[in-house]
Amino acid sequence: MFRTMVCVIRFIVYLVFRNHQLNKAVKFDRQGKIAERDSLTNDIVRKWARFVVSLTKSDVEVRGEENIPQDTAVVLIGNHQSYLDIPVLMGYVNKPIAFIAKSEILKVPVLSKAMKLMQCTFLVRTDMRQSVKAMAEAVETIKKGYSMVIFPEGTRSKGGPVIDFKAGSFKLAYKSGVPILPVTIDGTFRLFEEKNKVQSGKVIITVHPPVPTANLTKEEQGLIPDKIRSIVLSALPV
Repeated sequence: MFRTMVCVIRFIVYLVFRNHQLNKAVKFDRQGKIAERDSLTNDIVRKWARFVVSLTKSDVEVRGEENIPQDTAVVLIGNHQSYLDIPVLMGYVNKPIAFIAKSEILKVPVLSKAMKLMQCTFLVRTDMRQSVKAMAEAVETIKKGYSMVIFPEGTRSKGGPVIDFKAGSFKLAYKSGVPILPVTIDGTFRLFEEKNKVQSGKVIITVHPPVPTANLTKEEQGLIPDKIRSIVLSALPV
């Protein structure tokens, strides 16, 4: 428990320390200097994510980096083991990513600022009309060249079986027409969820070849969730 509290304190201090850099990125945004904003934001986020993972004193190995397209946005789709999945992906996968988050995060000052700069989408789950609007905004964000990550299980498995992938989670890829990049996450649950405290472990991220989504028929789209789930499962221990 002591180690967990120390990690939380160090995390908060680090966010405050990085706030002045985020303000610089906000200034770039207001000036319309989008390339400069994105470059600085990506650098801040990558360093922050690696710092978060380093608090657990864990090793992260990325396999299949050659499968990451650098000339197009993608929708990363993977299994969801832990709260630490997103920091691991942001810090160690060589592709800047945004994600869809609960609107409550907007109340967290420094974190919400970073997420806005990353082009994240904020969702009010109790408001269906706002949710539809948010998903449409996410599609436009992807079309502008920003990649997003989706966990179609809808909840953390915490190291348990990977449940069925929800078909609705794949609409971002279909509507934006970008490839799906399947990603397998193995080991993040051991860093916290396994014993509900921070501990060290080995994490392996496997990036699989991208799966095209442009011009798929309804029948072909219907097969995609199970296909992607099978790909993700292929890199997990039996």
